[in-house]
Amino acid sequence: MKFWGYRRSDGRVGIRNHVLILPACACGSESCRVVASQVQGAVNIVFNTGCSDVAANTAMSQKVLTGFACNPNVYGVVIIGLGCETVPHQELREKIQKMTDKPVVSFGIQEEGGTLKTIEKAVRAAREMAAEAALVQKEECDVSELLVAIECGGSDATSGIAANPAAGNMSDRFVDMGASTMMSETIEFIGGEHVLAKRGATPEIHDQIIRICQEYEEHLTKAGQNCRAGQPTPGNKAGGLSTLEEKSLGCIRKGGTRPVVEVIEQATQPTKKGAIIMDTAGYDIASVTSMAAGGCVVMVFTTGRGTPTGNAIMPVLKVTANKHTYQHMEDNMDVDLSGIIEGTETIEDGGQKLVDAVMQVSNGRLTKAEAYGFSDIAVDHVCRFI
Repeated sequence: MKFWGYRRSDGRVGIRNHVLILPACACGSESCRVVASQVQGAVNIVFNTGCSDVAANTAMSQKVLTGFACNPNVYGVVIIGLGCETVPHQELREKIQKMTDKPVVSFGIQEEGGTLKTIEKAVRAAREMAAEAALVQKEECDVSELLVAIECGGSDATSGIAANPAAGNMSDRFVDMGASTMMSETIEFIGGEHVLAKRGATPEIHDQIIRICQEYEEHLTKAGQNCRAGQPTPGNKAGGLSTLEEKSLGCIRKGGTRPVVEVIEQATQPTKKGAIIMDTAGYDIASVTSMAAGGCVVMVFTTGRGTPTGNAIMPVLKVTANKHTYQHMEDNMDVDLSGIIEGTETIEDGGQKLVDAVMQVSNGRLTKAEAYGFSDIAVDHVCRFI
């Protein structure tokens, strides 16, 4: 199976060719938004941090920002900082330039003399970069070059018995073709981690899956918190999920059945190909953010209750097996798998439908969230690595 993608100098393949307007801190976000609105082919993110934080959180912010810049869907980067942020925009630029040979420029609002002067210079730089990006030719690539993220959010009873198993079937199909898939949300493995751990390709990976769940729960306990206080969410309960274990058993099904070849920290690029787990928070937007920073180029996002979320860098396909949700939120939903619930489709049919949808998006079809220009960002700041 083939698709048309953009091959980067590091060998990875993107399915989009964005010029990313990247804030070094929250104070640069609005300027980035204005710049992106003036340049065809540019996208921006709104960042809510980057200053006045502890070292571990600053490190995570930098990891996410550099990961965004290095994502294969990005051609080049224009950074806008304020000038007094914890990590100056020049330093962020240098970090990115050490990791990739993509074009990267940066500006500081205080240094340039204010917002309008900064925007003017950044727009000129972004337009020049967009003109260069337009010269990059797509080439035919094998499906084995895809890194597909899998996420669930706003889950209900149809998620665990239909949409997630179909996503798992899709994952198995991609892995069998040599591609890679990535599942996250560690806290939503708890109660079913022993089942998921059996998929570990080695005893070490088995133990690692158990350990990341233990560490997450222990961290919350030390902070005087209980993960069961927020899981399942009120929406999950209204949708028919009664316990954390029930939610977790449904959640892990979206990862399929193939051996897990690697467990990585959040916002980290994988080093192996196959079925991968990223150790992230349970908040879906934070997980989406981390997987985009980890290099995923497209995401399949299952939802029973419905969600509009999207990501500026990585197209997000919204999938539901709840007929009412698909009809009621058709503006947001990309794929209807309700036939599985109704008995007119099988899990295997749903898996193939998702493979086909991913390949269409990989060949240029816009997801609904992408067409709207949605860009949801959330960085997991729990100081877990201090």
